[in-house]
Amino acid sequence: MDLLLEATYEVEQRHFWFHGFRRFVQPLIERGLAGRPNPGILDCGCGTGRNLEWLGGYGHASGFDLTRRGLEFAQAHGATRIVQASITHIPFRSSTFDLVTSFDVLQSLDAAQERETMREFWRILKPGGALVLNVAAMEVLRGDHSVLAEELRRYSRPMMRSAVEGAGLRLERLTYTNGVLFPAMLAQRAFQRLRGLPARAHTRELAIPPAPINAALTAVLALEAALVRRVDLPAGSSLLCLARKV
Repeated sequence: MDLLLEATYEVEQRHFWFHGFRRFVQPLIERGLAGRPNPGILDCGCGTGRNLEWLGGYGHASGFDLTRRGLEFAQAHGATRIVQASITHIPFRSSTFDLVTSFDVLQSLDAAQERETMREFWRILKPGGALVLNVAAMEVLRGDHSVLAEELRRYSRPMMRSAVEGAGLRLERLTYTNGVLFPAMLAQRAFQRLRGLPARAHTRELAIPPAPINAALTAVLALEAALVRRVDLPAGSSLLCLARKV
């Protein structure tokens, strides 16, 4: 996981995927926090801390990560409200946060850990508080990146619905994202599986494309993000969820 964090730290300011990710997530953050002044926000598995910097624009943002390396990167981004902890045992009091986020973490947990984590999300949310999740989606897209990200699963809509509702949360929005990338990724990942997935992770999956391609993909994902504000996509490499504690 440290290898993934190091690769992410190097590219997340410029890579098209990260620009698209924040465009997809922003409307759910705003919807989740509507009518809640000075909200408390917790990012679970905050990684390099870049998202904490972004979430801080919406309220009082705190975070935690399992790895010491992640916290070092977060501190380099100026994060101070961070601790080292496990997502299955979140070290905060019950009913503390207006918004809880977790981005691309759940796919690396086994089934029992996923259930514990969802219960913890419910516990630390205030009544009416919102949960925003982003996860790797569609098992057919398993490939080299799955090795780098230590994925145990890639989610479908029914899988995520079951996890959310099983924890007592009310599902408000569930959509795939990065749908425009799906055809190319489907072909690439099928080839990778046919060739055989590597035994060891490699960071080439996070390499930034040449500048014109990176700019074009950034623009295309911006258009898709505008569409996702209005409709749910039927396929994509990520699954984005908004749920609420009732």
